Amino acid sequence: MGRRVAITGVGQTHHASRRWDVNGIELIQEAVVRALEDAELTPADIDAVVIGNMDHFEAINYVDAWSVEGAAAFMKPIFKVTTGGTTGTTVAIAAYYHVASGLFDNVLAIGWEKNSESDTTGAIITCSDPVWDRFSYSGAIPSLAVEASAYMTKYGVTQEDAARVVQRDRTHAVNNPYAHLRKAVDVQEVMASQMLTYPIKLLDICPRSDGAAAVIFSAEGKAEKICPKPAWIHSVSVRHDTTWFGDIDYTRLVSLEGAAREAFALAGIKEPLKEIDVCELYMPFSFGGLKWMESIGFCERGQAPRLIWDGATDMGGVMPVNPSGGVLSTNCIGATALLRVGEIGLQIMGKAEKKQVEGARLGMATGFGGCFWSDALIIGADKP
Repeated sequence: MGRRVAITGVGQTHHASRRWDVNGIELIQEAVVRALEDAELTPADIDAVVIGNMDHFEAINYVDAWSVEGAAAFMKPIFKVTTGGTTGTTVAIAAYYHVASGLFDNVLAIGWEKNSESDTTGAIITCSDPVWDRFSYSGAIPSLAVEASAYMTKYGVTQEDAARVVQRDRTHAVNNPYAHLRKAVDVQEVMASQMLTYPIKLLDICPRSDGAAAVIFSAEGKAEKICPKPAWIHSVSVRHDTTWFGDIDYTRLVSLEGAAREAFALAGIKEPLKEIDVCELYMPFSFGGLKWMESIGFCERGQAPRLIWDGATDMGGVMPVNPSGGVLSTNCIGATALLRVGEIGLQIMGKAEKKQVEGARLGMATGFGGCFWSDALIIGADKP
């Protein structure tokens, strides 16, 4: 068994459509400095760095070498990870493994993206088979629209149900000073927004953000000295699905089902909706906030709309989802999933300020991306 590991510091940038005031290295440094300040550490205290982004989006080669000054990685081991939208959680899990292995005591995980300088569609389209899949999978929005349509057809879910998810997350984002979109919207505004690809409308989908996140992972024995309330990693899990999109069941997310089952089993969780206090769910579109809760096991299939409308996932509900505003409010791709991990860390450490879920002691963070891939982490106040 590896060593116990905890989150001891979290930092993030202010996110926006365009951060003209900084270049990529400076953007990374902004998050790193804030994470170090949060943990009251210096770069000298960091033993190794794990960094990730969708480097082919910005056409930047060797980001691990290029970013050294901003990443506090000068003369340190640095490891690059790129797995699509899951990059941030994969970075976090790699940093966790680095510490759990016993090789390093303090590891800095960094995710970042400067979407204002990237071409996402041109890169995403190449992941699909050019003969069988590309005609329908020509970018993120068409593929998500196929998912949404299949889910609506099977369970009778409505566009209004999905719009309620947007209302929840955008309302939560008002309390997040770092969020890209901080204006609350209601169901009617979502329904009236421009149709992109049926049934996905403009407000159903996440923005493209410039931003970065940094999270410090520390070994037991070090963590307690750094942070009075470390956020302990109870379990992590990674699952990859097939890249043949025609073979995927779009009414569910099989990879998330597998990741969640393993993460819960490792953490000893039997009734997730009752036992988990807060969840940061990676969902780049509104319908994901419905069917992916079912895939996790928070409710039976087709029952997520009831949870949403009952307010069970609102702040003050049974299990608040995305107190930060989630991906629908901020999406700096390489950092997006790491933000989910950092936000749960803040919740467990009691540092979430206006986003704080009272009494939160056990949280879940997920990542989604690649070819319908999923990551899951369970993080708690007590040692595993």
